[in-house]
This record gives sequence, structure tokens and C-alpha cells, in this order.
Amino acid sequence: MIAENFQPWFVLLVVFLLFLLIYKEYLKASVSFLLAVLLFSITGILTPSEVLSGFSNESIASILMLILITTGLRKNFQLEYLFDAVFKKVNTYRGFLFRMMSQVAILSSIINNTPVVALMTPYVVEWGKKNNIAPSRLLIPLSYATIMGGMITLIGTSTTLVLNGFLQDFDHPSLLFEDLFIIGISVTVSGILFILFVGYKFLPDHKDVLKTYSENKREYIVETRVLPDSKLIGKNLLKAGLRNLKGVYLVELLRGSRMISPVGPNEVLSEGDILFFAGNTKDIVDLINSDLGIELPTTARSYDSDKAEIVEAVMNNYSSLINKSVKQSDFRNRYNAAIVAIHRNGKKVSGRIGDIVLQAGDLLMLFTGSDFRDRVEIYRDLFVVSKLQNIVKPGNKKYYALGLMAICAMILLIFSQMTLFPALMIILCIMIGFNLITTQDVKRELDLNMIIILVFSLAVGQAIIKTDAGNMVAMKIINLLEPFGNISILLGLLIITNLLASFIGNVGAVSISFPLAYAISNNLGIDGYPFFLTIAYAASAAFLTPISYQTNLIIYGPGGYKFKDFFRIGLPVNIVYLSVAMAVIIYRYREILL
Repeated sequence: MIAENFQPWFVLLVVFLLFLLIYKEYLKASVSFLLAVLLFSITGILTPSEVLSGFSNESIASILMLILITTGLRKNFQLEYLFDAVFKKVNTYRGFLFRMMSQVAILSSIINNTPVVALMTPYVVEWGKKNNIAPSRLLIPLSYATIMGGMITLIGTSTTLVLNGFLQDFDHPSLLFEDLFIIGISVTVSGILFILFVGYKFLPDHKDVLKTYSENKREYIVETRVLPDSKLIGKNLLKAGLRNLKGVYLVELLRGSRMISPVGPNEVLSEGDILFFAGNTKDIVDLINSDLGIELPTTARSYDSDKAEIVEAVMNNYSSLINKSVKQSDFRNRYNAAIVAIHRNGKKVSGRIGDIVLQAGDLLMLFTGSDFRDRVEIYRDLFVVSKLQNIVKPGNKKYYALGLMAICAMILLIFSQMTLFPALMIILCIMIGFNLITTQDVKRELDLNMIIILVFSLAVGQAIIKTDAGNMVAMKIINLLEPFGNISILLGLLIITNLLASFIGNVGAVSISFPLAYAISNNLGIDGYPFFLTIAYAASAAFLTPISYQTNLIIYGPGGYKFKDFFRIGLPVNIVYLSVAMAVIIYRYREILL
């Protein structure tokens, strides 16, 4: 037990350590939140019922239902046909940029933005390839537009749903559709116009990345081994014909524990030599299938070599494979797929595949087996960014189900007395009834790491409020900014929340900032609505770093981006987005704030 007067300081210390653990990536975010809540429970700050209260939270349940509904839509309806119809006549960069951002922003207002980006990434890359435009000029606008569009409605992003959960827990009126819609439309339109006319100049132009995508040709470093019956044994590189291979070149040779680099033309090859080739996807596959007598090592060999499909996938930031070597991860057995090569931060990763330690954001080139897609959905460690298979065109019954779901969505928007939770329950029941969602989908889609973060982030917020830590910090902020008026306090809260969101994500930022906003509004004796809207839009402004939001991480590898690329374009977008949001909030609530 901790003395009552020391509890606020202890909570703030734990929150700081939580921030440090997540930012430095010492532990997974879910584990970090779990440890924080465990400390609060052991010290008596939170009771067991308070720790577990998030599992019965209506907004948490709404998030989980939204994930399942999105899965049903993605699984049963070929949305790419819609994108083809929208984009087929666009052949200019800015024309495509405008149409893409506006369409995905609208889609993200009603569908979770992560699968929207996952679906659109290969399509956008393919369009760039056909029009000689680097993916790096297209993918950040794709991610940013979905983030902006997600704030148009209550169901567009987890930020508003989690915040609404806090409001319900404290018997405060829920977020209003008209407020979110007006502010959301304002920031989305201004953000898109800024990128379209000014911000595009800050986008990186990684031409090398564009070339690697041309005709599915991404350059990797691939590890191969000389077989006992290889015709290469006893020949030097010149006689073996390895100096003039089409689209592929030998960069390193590993013999025993000795690495030879560069490899001279007179180097004689031996059985068991490990050869590292650099080349593009197609030519590497041709090399492996040649009669030279080389093969992929055991740790990087596909089960279904006769059916091998080349797939590119990104490691997500919740992956259980992070900080494990390829060999330790048992990747081959887990996914029925072979890691052939790895890209990291736009660079080829060399060395033995089995010894490479996987990191969040790694772009993997894979040889996949027939059930790879199913295994990806089960383990949820990867985002696939190349097409896997065509989705069967849905039958009439499924279109009837889609019509019923659209009617339910309209009822939700028109009749305010119908809350989100029952509306989602109705839609989910329709999808289950028409077999658009199965029990297997539920097992695959509900990610334990995400659930832990959602539930325990609410518990962290409760600890801040219960110990009066939020009130203590709020008083410091009020004392510092009070001479400058309520708007200055609002701006201070905006900056704190946005900085938190840039490094620990939107849900974590809301869980920490809500108690501050709640305490500040109570101490000022005014309605807290403008403060709650401020932290909602500040937490959603995930433009500064690639780790601030899942959609940024999805496009990080395919775009060949570096950390600074996001800051360069993200900072001006952040300023425009938050300035517009604050202007609308201040105007709508001027009688409270002025």
C-alpha cells in the first residue's frame, strides 16, 4: 500500500514509465499497459473491479463489433471494383491524389481505416507504377486522408469511441454527431486541400522505391546455398557464369564462418557455400528455379514450392514476432511461408535470413503456401501489401444483407435516440444471419493485444482520476496558463495530447488526457465539452511519426519512407489540421470559453 498523499505522484511516475516503455519499445504496448495496471492493483490504487471494468465498457464492445463488421465487408465484397470505377479515368498525379484522398476519407468515416489502407496500398502502388509516380508520393496522403476521415463520425475511429466510453463512465453527455461532423468535415476538407496544393511539395520522391515496384520487381538480398551436385562446384565466378546474370548480382559469399565481400571473379565455389544475391523479385525466382544447383536454405524454403506465390507483407507494431530472429520465430511452420528477403527503412537487409532479428515495419518478401492468407488472419502479425487472391463476387443474398446494413446505418444517423451499441448489434446479427461473418472470423480478428490496450488504457485513466493526479497536473496547467484565459488552457491541453499521440498512439493519449480535461473543466466550473473535443482531435492528429498510427506503419515499408519523411510533411499538416479544429471548437463554444 502507498500513502494517500503520495499516490498522485506514484501514478504520474508510472504513467511516465509507461510512456518511456512504449516510446523506446522496450516492451510491447500491451505488456506495458498490463504492467502499469498491475502496479496500480498491487498498491491498492485500483480495485479488481476497476481494473476489469473496461471489459464491460460499451465503447470497447463497439470497437470489437466494428472490427468484425469491417471484416465481413472486406471478406465478402470486392471493394477494388469500386476503386477501379472511380480511378480508371484519372491519369494525372494531383487528379488521382484528390480523388483518392476524398474517397478514402469518406469510406473511413464509416469503416475502420486500417483495413481501408491495407486494401488500397497495393492498388495505389500499382497506379503509381503505371503512371511513373513514386509510391512515396502517394501513400502518406492515403494514410493521412483515412485518419482525417475517421474523425467525421463517431464510428470512424477508436479515438472517439474510447473517449465516449470515458464520458459514459463519468455520466457526462456523449459526443454529439453534429459536433463531430462539422469539425470533422472542416479538418478533412482543409487537410486534403492543403496536401493537394501545398503539402505535396513536402512529400519525398523515392525514385529507387518506384523502380523496385516496377513489374513487381523489388530489389532484395537473398540467401542461397550451393547443393552437393551443383555444376558450380570447382568453378570460379567467371566460368560459372555468375558475373553476368540477368537482373541479379552476387554481393557476398559466406564459407564456414568467413564472409567474402566483394567476391572476386576468380573465387572458386565449393559445396555448401552460402551465396548472397541482390536482385528483383522476378529474377530471383528465376534464379532459384534455374539448373545451377542452388537452393534457398532450410529456414527460407517454401512448403509449396510448386505453387509458390510471391507476397510482400509488413510487420505490424503489435506483432508477437518483434525482436525474435527468423529462426526463433518458427516463421515457416507458423505461416506455411518462407521469408526470402527483408527490407528495413528503405534498405536491403543482408546476412543469413535465419539470424535476422525482425522489427516492426519490416517489409518481408515471402514465398507462400496455399493457406498463407488464413494463417495471416489467425496470427495477425502481418499486414499483406500485395494481392493474395481474388474475392468471389457476392451473390444476391449478400447484397440484400448490405442493403439492410445501409438502412440500419441511416437509422443510426437520423434517430439520435438509437445509440451506437444496439445499432452495431443489429448490423452484426444481420451479417451473422447471412453468413457474412463466421465463428472462425471472430477467432481470427479479435486481437488480444489490442483488447488489452483498449481495456487497460481505461484503467490507467481511472487511476489518474481516482488519485487526483489529473487534478494536481490540471492545477499546475491552470496556474501557468490562467492569466492568458481559457483558450490558452485549451491550447496547452491540445499540445500535450498531440505529443502523447505521436509516440504512444491515439488510445493511450486519450486515456491520459481525458482525466486532465475532466479535472480542468471541473476546476474552471465550465462545461467540459470543448475540452473533450480538443483532446479527441489532438489525439487523432497522428501525422508526425510512423509509429503513431497503424495506417502509417502499413505504408512505411512499401513507400520506402524514413522517420523524418513523416515529420517533414506531418508537421505542416498537423498545424493546419489542429488550427482548423481549434478555430471551429472555439467559435462553437465561444460563450463558454470567452
